[in-house]
Amino acid sequence: MAALRRVSKKEREMYRRKGKILKRVLKIVLMVVIVIALGFGGLLGWLTATEYKPEKEISLKVDESKDAAGEIAPGDNIKVMSWNIGYGALGDNADFFMDGGKSVKTASKERVRENMNSIIKEINEVDPDVAFFQEVDTDSQRSYNENEYEDIKNGTEDYNDTFAYNYKVKFIPYPLPPIGKVDAGIATISKYSIADSKRIQLPCPFSWPYRLGNLKRCFTVNRINLKNSDKDLVVVNLHLEAYDNGEGKKAQSKMLADYLKKERDKGNYVIAGGDFNQTFSNVNLTLPEIDGKWHAGKLETNILGDGWQFMMDSNDPSCRSLDQAYNGADHNNFQYYIIDGFIVSDNIEVESVSTENLEFKNTDHNPVVLKANLKDE
Repeated sequence: MAALRRVSKKEREMYRRKGKILKRVLKIVLMVVIVIALGFGGLLGWLTATEYKPEKEISLKVDESKDAAGEIAPGDNIKVMSWNIGYGALGDNADFFMDGGKSVKTASKERVRENMNSIIKEINEVDPDVAFFQEVDTDSQRSYNENEYEDIKNGTEDYNDTFAYNYKVKFIPYPLPPIGKVDAGIATISKYSIADSKRIQLPCPFSWPYRLGNLKRCFTVNRINLKNSDKDLVVVNLHLEAYDNGEGKKAQSKMLADYLKKERDKGNYVIAGGDFNQTFSNVNLTLPEIDGKWHAGKLETNILGDGWQFMMDSNDPSCRSLDQAYNGADHNNFQYYIIDGFIVSDNIEVESVSTENLEFKNTDHNPVVLKANLKDE
């Protein structure tokens, strides 16, 4: 058997120093892990403490214009617009990480202003009697803290306005760079006097902690008294769930349907419009579904029973995928959607529903316009 080699004093000192260095490195790593854990825990605690938790029903302020005191009566025509404006930052140059793209901040400050100016110009050209807008930022890092609700109010004349938050988070820590602060919601404008406006909370499909960085979806109910009638015109603005497993959309659609039915049972005229993030089952959908892209859900039109009209324009897409920028892409091999439209009660005669094909220049959605007549029953 070979004799064991005797370790020299110099070697023992070297091993001792290496051991001390290793312990020091492990200590530093442990301290970093503890700091990160404490920081993350502190962030979760802060976001939990500041979480937006709206009541089930909230009365909304109506910003009135003295020049917007128009009246509508049974027998009159009405034009309604619905448009998801993509917080002014999802123009044809944008892709977005949630849709498979790479970008978090999707536009420069100058591009946000350009988009908003073009959006307001289009609103004025369409000249709707009532309009619903979704993804309207009021103070978000993603849109450089632009107050887009004020932009719309100031850029359109002779309208009464209401706004409800559906996305209010102090800081969203993902991805890298993080989204940051978001204050956003849905806005409604009306040439008619709004007698009452309410925010109705929808079911949230996300549990803690995922819900901390997610939207608190809602719909708004704006009540317009009809001239020479004891009935109301009830206009409902909505933006339903997008990135859930499908159950959230179903629960939200069911709650919306129940609310609309109750209003019609009172004899009221009802128009609900917005971004459903679903295609109505009566739409003749010819758009291809490309593998790997986000796919819209389907909203069955029998959810409300007989008489109700589910209206989407199947001739032009109302939304495009954000997995890549639209500008410069192959438009013949692109993922499109028809997810914006209207649900209309049977006492309203729909004349037309059309998508204004703006080629997604200033937002990832095209506006949809409903022309209708309130039947004189």
